[in-house]
Amino acid sequence: MIIGIIGTIGAGKGTVAEYLKQKGFKHFSAREYIVEEIKKRGLPINRASMNLVGESLRAEHGASYVIDQLYDRAVHAGGDAVIEAVRTTGEVDSLKSKGVAVIAIDADPRIRYERILIRKSATDHVSFEKFLFDEKRESLAKDPAQMNVPQCIVLADVVFYNDTDVQTLYKQIDQFLKMHA
Repeated sequence: MIIGIIGTIGAGKGTVAEYLKQKGFKHFSAREYIVEEIKKRGLPINRASMNLVGESLRAEHGASYVIDQLYDRAVHAGGDAVIEAVRTTGEVDSLKSKGVAVIAIDADPRIRYERILIRKSATDHVSFEKFLFDEKRESLAKDPAQMNVPQCIVLADVVFYNDTDVQTLYKQIDQFLKMHA
């Protein structure tokens, strides 16, 4: 089984990916793929560079390019895999056309902001206002090659709300896996 994960910033995509890894899934990260490209281009590793490079790759190679590269890696690796994080409707459409189960993770913005402060990744050192601005910027595109996370969530097979604790999220994932075994 291959699962694609969509989610708002700080909703728990990484937490779900780590949980699936514990269950034997191989992990393929769009973030890591794009960071590799950012380094090749000598750009700073921040959300703006991630957006710029991701959209550049999609503009040059097609709406689902990044996720398709990860899908190909997952198929080549064999077995169960999780692809994190889907951000464009073109990526969702591509994965679904290949029979991939697409799940979405969301949570209240304030809860998500508190989570990013705790995780302290290179792109998370921002004010709440900047957090909301970044999220809005990733939510408006009509082009299937540009980010529109809310529309991707609408297209997902299932949406999990991660407003409580991690154990509740894990239970939701376990139920999903049982239904799709």
